Amino acid sequence: MGTSDVNVNSSSSLVKDFLHKCGGVAVIDGGFATELERHGADLNDPLWSAKCLLTDPHLVRAVHLDYLEAGADIILSSSYQATIQGFKAKGYSIEESESLLKRSVEIACEARDVYYNRCRESSADQSTDGKVLKQRPILVAASVGSYGAYLADGSEYSGEYGDAVDLNFLKDFHRRRVQLLADSGADLIAFETVPNKLEAQAFVELLKEEDIKTPAWLSFNSKDGVNVVSGDSLSECAAIGESCEKVLAVGINCTPPRFILNLILSIKQVTTKPILIYPNSGESYDGIRKEWSNTGVTDEDFVPYVNKWCEAGASLVGGCCRTTPNTIRAIHKSLSGKRTV
Repeated sequence: MGTSDVNVNSSSSLVKDFLHKCGGVAVIDGGFATELERHGADLNDPLWSAKCLLTDPHLVRAVHLDYLEAGADIILSSSYQATIQGFKAKGYSIEESESLLKRSVEIACEARDVYYNRCRESSADQSTDGKVLKQRPILVAASVGSYGAYLADGSEYSGEYGDAVDLNFLKDFHRRRVQLLADSGADLIAFETVPNKLEAQAFVELLKEEDIKTPAWLSFNSKDGVNVVSGDSLSECAAIGESCEKVLAVGINCTPPRFILNLILSIKQVTTKPILIYPNSGESYDGIRKEWSNTGVTDEDFVPYVNKWCEAGASLVGGCCRTTPNTIRAIHKSLSGKRTV
């Protein structure tokens, strides 16, 4: 399933049809930066994983393929921390910056094409080395990180932007990036790690004001299992997504697995839309030192959570920071027996 297969005028139809074809639950990919580093990339840069769009696009494509071969049904572009403002700060022109944003989606689409070719060349759905090589619907989501992700100071984990940052500021900051990614060939836009209600409102208003045709999902993060990281009510944040016809799913990402179940139940009270869940490994991120600390859950411990999340109402499940293709492979394997196709 590519963009040509998607009725962009009906976001609810897109996700429902896609989930039906996936057997009721779809698998999202996992952490990107960790995998780029495993492939040899140096991400010590304010652009973080977006740096590889400039220096190592072949590694970006390789990570996408790793996740597809692990069983992911949805892959996210490497544009989470890619902004026109960030590229300009590195000396790139507006035209070059816009081209790099589009390139993030093009690389993901190329990886999908390569994967489909490998599936056609394979005589079995799974190779001897455990790779999933099965023709199936695959969506490419254009990742849009929060304003805090651009700041690269860890504020996407606090939602504290200061009094100078208001609704209009955030809309102006994100506007051109959202326009470009909406027209990039992606199947949907992934607004992710949204830390506060204000930024959720900015994203939803942009979808309406700019008449964005590409549907979107809205995903928040939490550090207490009750509210989003800013302290805003998760229910109120999720309700913003529920109110927008162009938002196809609402959920949580980059949040410790131990908090997810209660968060699903909270979201379920205010939305009729599919719920998406892609937690981190459970480790904590120090935005000042740029380091992850504490010990996260293992892949073996992660999978039992997945079954409980799906039973509670999640229908799109994957991983975020510090999860790997092995995590996604374990999720795919766990869910395979529960899918209706």
